Amino acid sequence: MLLYYLDLVGVAVFAASGVLAARDRELDILGILVVAAITAIGGGTLRDLLLDRHPIFWVSDIWYVIVIIAAALATVAWLRLRSTSGASMMVADAMGLGLFALSGAQLAEAAGSPPLIAVLMGTMTGVTGGVLRDVITARVPLLLRREIYATAAILGIVVYLGLHAVGMARTPAFVAGMSVVVALRLVAIRWQWHLPVVGKS
Repeated sequence: MLLYYLDLVGVAVFAASGVLAARDRELDILGILVVAAITAIGGGTLRDLLLDRHPIFWVSDIWYVIVIIAAALATVAWLRLRSTSGASMMVADAMGLGLFALSGAQLAEAAGSPPLIAVLMGTMTGVTGGVLRDVITARVPLLLRREIYATAAILGIVVYLGLHAVGMARTPAFVAGMSVVVALRLVAIRWQWHLPVVGKS
């Protein structure tokens, strides 16, 4: 049950990051909702398709759609009341990345996938929505820049799987892994850490 509520929180956070990314793109409210929805459910939809989980999570549970709409409208209202810096989107994105990466890995693990597949599924769950958001809003996706982005998701999932493998309960292992993702992502943003560019001296 905790995983379900964390998944809803992740959906809300990613929906908010979609609104923040689309705020200066002169979209109407329907366009804003579309970007928010694609950001929020893009990764989970790909995960469910690859794991052959049917029906897809947001089709079988209307609460996901309700949370997306509510989070998007609340973010729009907030932006009308006060300005928000670009850092807000980065923080929201980091939180969504951590929640989705770990929840995706847990679902893959529950489906009987080996650890490597759990890492891949969790990473795809975490990054796909952000990639789609950036493409739709005409930005170079964070995944394709020198940002520590997918790397943070991978390391957090590895921490989760490692702690769970040595006997730690699933919930604290989940929290530890998610904390690694969010902390690494935010520290990388703050101190401008980047991955090395291949072929560049």
